[in-house]
Amino acid sequence: MSKASVHATPRLVFARNLRQARRLKDLSQEALALQAGLSRTYVSEVERGMRNVSIDNMGLLADALGIALGDLLDTDMLKRLATS
Repeated sequence: MSKASVHATPRLVFARNLRQARRLKDLSQEALALQAGLSRTYVSEVERGMRNVSIDNMGLLADALGIALGDLLDTDMLKRLATS
């Protein structure tokens, strides 16, 4: 586990992983928001760690990306995605 992930709050881990997963899928914030049934500004605030996210909305975002919700909370998700 890296130093950065030791001090990251779950909200910031989710925010970082959401942004990276969205970029890997080559989706804009607007496209992700549309697929998840949320607003683009909400997705932007979530990705910046500015907004608390309900578990329901976490699920909507994960489903829209086609990945498991647990992956978005995994501090090592980026390493796994980079090697797969």
